[in-house]
Formats: sequence, structure tokens, C-alpha cells
Amino acid sequence: MSGAAAAARAGTRCVVYGPLAEMEQALGAEAPGSLELVDAPFTIANDDEPARAARSMTEASVVQAAKSVAEARADALVSAGSTGAALAASLLHVKRMPGVFRPAIAVPLPLPGGTVVLLDVGANVEVRAEHLIQFAHMGAAFSERVLGVPRPRVGLLSVGEEPGKGTATVVEAHQRLAQGELEFAGNVEGDDVPQAAVDVVVTDGFTGNVALKLMEGTSRSLTGAISQAARSGPLSAIGGLLLKPKLSKLRDRIDPERVGGAYLLGLRRLVVICHGRSSRRAIQNAIELAARGVEQQVVDRTAEGLSRSGALRGSNEQPFAEASPDGPAETPSASATADSLEVQQ
Repeated sequence: MSGAAAAARAGTRCVVYGPLAEMEQALGAEAPGSLELVDAPFTIANDDEPARAARSMTEASVVQAAKSVAEARADALVSAGSTGAALAASLLHVKRMPGVFRPAIAVPLPLPGGTVVLLDVGANVEVRAEHLIQFAHMGAAFSERVLGVPRPRVGLLSVGEEPGKGTATVVEAHQRLAQGELEFAGNVEGDDVPQAAVDVVVTDGFTGNVALKLMEGTSRSLTGAISQAARSGPLSAIGGLLLKPKLSKLRDRIDPERVGGAYLLGLRRLVVICHGRSSRRAIQNAIELAARGVEQQVVDRTAEGLSRSGALRGSNEQPFAEASPDGPAETPSASATADSLEVQQ
């Protein structure tokens, strides 16, 4: 609640769905005028089947918020609850862009070597080659149209640089991407991601989620170890003071909470997913990420890029053989449960 209140004070109108009494108690008398509370006493838990729960629990917080966005009563949805529930509610109400197989969670990673778009990081545990190809085009469209990268270099995450390395799905996707019009850099390995070797890294949701959390954990451990070493003795303390301005800038740049959340690309309206254990600062940043996404027309620009690339299902330029189902084909990965936030500009 404190993160939503902070975002509201900073200028973004927020509507928060959750148990009203608990939200009022958490806010106390400090609720800003641009923060609206809507009673939604039910929550879809991590152990609920996402698609079934999203259809049956119509009064759940994430379902009510998704309906509001779908009906254009709000511009974006920010959810820190179950990823599966947010995905299912979004597919049911916000719906996919025409021609999109499956939406993908895309996170812009602010690395020292530049910003890298990593997708999918949790929406699709299992994928087919055509899904990875479309993720590549979605990520490239986002990188070019939103981040301003003129000709994004796209890499396919695998266990080796050689075209034949990886699962059969990855090998097939590599072959087809190599024949396409993207600036395809081939396979990239795990150590290439933090070095910003490419602008867009494509993978399935299982691998992407593990990679993202590994980098986040490494970042926290590294900054903690540097801080501890700087306090280990008098000389270290002096050196730490001299390096503090530079290290603080580096820490802020690689801090996972600085971004706050990840875009769910491939939907007709904007959805941002964040950790269930997100702090006040992370929630505020996720809401502001959504607000910037609306201002930067992330949905429209990504759709334009996809259309121009011919990567949409049924496109004459890049045909795909198999259509996707109306709902998620498999249970997406899920984070801890929390209230979902509907964001209005």
C-alpha cells in the first residue's frame, strides 16, 4: 500500500483493489487524494489453478482490476500477486493482440553495458519454436520502438553458441530466425546476458525466470559483499569512502528494484508484473513503469513493430502453422500473492 501511496503522491492516479479494511488500516490517515480504494476481499492464491480461478472468482482483486483496464476505465494494470492469476485474468479480459500466439513477460535489464530486454521471464513454461520466434519479434519491436535501439541485435539463450546446441525447439527456432529479417546474433549463453552482448535475449518462461532471479540474487550478494569488505578495516573504510559515489551509482543502476516490474507484451492494453515480495520502492517504480509505458505507447508501438515484421499469426510475410488457444496452454510460473494495482494516468 505504501508504494501505491507514494506513486499517487508523485502524480499517478492509482486505484487499488484489495480487502478494504486492511488497506485503510495500512494507509491510516495519510491516503493521498489521487489514491482510490476498491473493496476486493478475494485473492487468487498460488495454489489455485489460474485459468479456472480467473473465470470463477469474478470478485477477486486481479480480476476486477483486469476488467477495469479492459473496459478502458484505467490505462494499465500492475500486479504483484500470482503471475499465473495475472496472466489468466489478462488473457480473459484484456485479451491478446490479434495474431499473437502467447504474451511474454519482458523485463528491461539496466546493465552496465546497456539495457537488455529479456523475455520470456515467466509467462510460458513450455514453448514451441514459433513462440520463440514471435517473442524475438516482440522483443525487437519493443527495443526499437520504445527503447530507441535502431537495429536491435537478438540472441537466443542456449547452452552453446553453435547453431546445433540446445533443445530441439531451440535448434528449430535458431534455424528459422537465421533465415528471417531480424538482426539475429545467433545463440547466446548465460554469461553473455549480463555483458549486454545483444539487445534482446529470447528464451522460454522457465529458463528466463531462473536466469532473471539468478542475476537479481547475484546483484544483491555482490553489492552486499562489496559493502562488507569496505567496512572490514580502517584502510578499507577509507577506500570505501573514496569509491562510495561511484559504487552507489553502480548499485542503483543494477538494483532490480529500480525497474520495479516487467511488461506483459502481446496484450491489447498494458500490464506490468512484479515480484510478490516487492518492497515499497519496487511497487512505486512498477507503477511509474506502467505510467511511462502508457505515455510511450508501448502497446501500440510494439503492435506496429510486429505488424511491420510480418511476425503475427496468419501474416503472409511470416506464416505460422498452429494457432494458440484462448487461454494459457500451461500453468504459468507464479510468485507470492499480493494485491493487484490498477493504475490510471
